[in-house]
Amino acid sequence: MPVQEGYIEVTGGRVWYELHENDSGKTPVIILHGGPGSSHYSMQGLKTLAAERTVIFYDQLGCGKSARPADTSLWHIDRFVQELGQVKDAIGLKEFDILGHSWGTTLAAAYYFASPAGVRKIIFSSPCLSAPIWANDQEKNIAKLPIDVRIALKTGEKFGTTSTQEYKNATEVFNKHFVCRLDPKPDFLNKGKQYANPEVYNFMWGPSEFHVKGNLKEIDFTSRLKRIGIPTLFTCGRYDEATPESTEFFSSITPGSKFHVFEESAHMAYVEEPQEYLRIINAFLRQ
Repeated sequence: MPVQEGYIEVTGGRVWYELHENDSGKTPVIILHGGPGSSHYSMQGLKTLAAERTVIFYDQLGCGKSARPADTSLWHIDRFVQELGQVKDAIGLKEFDILGHSWGTTLAAAYYFASPAGVRKIIFSSPCLSAPIWANDQEKNIAKLPIDVRIALKTGEKFGTTSTQEYKNATEVFNKHFVCRLDPKPDFLNKGKQYANPEVYNFMWGPSEFHVKGNLKEIDFTSRLKRIGIPTLFTCGRYDEATPESTEFFSSITPGSKFHVFEESAHMAYVEEPQEYLRIINAFLRQ
């Protein structure tokens, strides 16, 4: 299928996008990557969705192939919502589906509640829809780790020593349990780190995965999920840091939504179980 690549002017700079075109007439899907401050890089396998419909990737401002302005006033969720609208308008999308992953689900929810017109379906993949619930889940996840790892993480959090090698090693153990369980981890994931911007992540989320200290710390969409009036799918991995319990809870309060657990995955089911992930996503989008 034809691939179109370029840049779109948004508030604060230019963002890179890649459009995999399909003239089937089916509703296009736009992919919202995680982070904040990550990139589309780890999700590029989802371009195979273009066998049935147009697929749009873009790197949010501040990361990936997009511009990296130094203005920290740009790093707030309302601007990212505005950015998604600007990308949508520049590409000419009238109706579209959204697939958000992790922070991408936060952005998907914020966009839908601000501008629901034209959004046909939403996929909340490993959702982060409540910062307090996320932080509470990570406390539970950390409690499942070996005692020395738990001590290292707690010490780093308590004394602000999250840059030490001991803390980084403990975080890597956490990641192997709850982020990506593939061993060895695919080489391309390591290469993708060059596209991330930790400054955006630190400003909006904080210095660690476990406690939200940035400007997203008050984010909580749980009371608004009952207002979603379109087909919605919630997915997560069995060992996901976005826990099955919380993901199912979000689904239970979203009218008519569907819920699926990828049994062999943590937070990156699209990498850990790519064929099964694509099967479930395609089935939902076809309905």
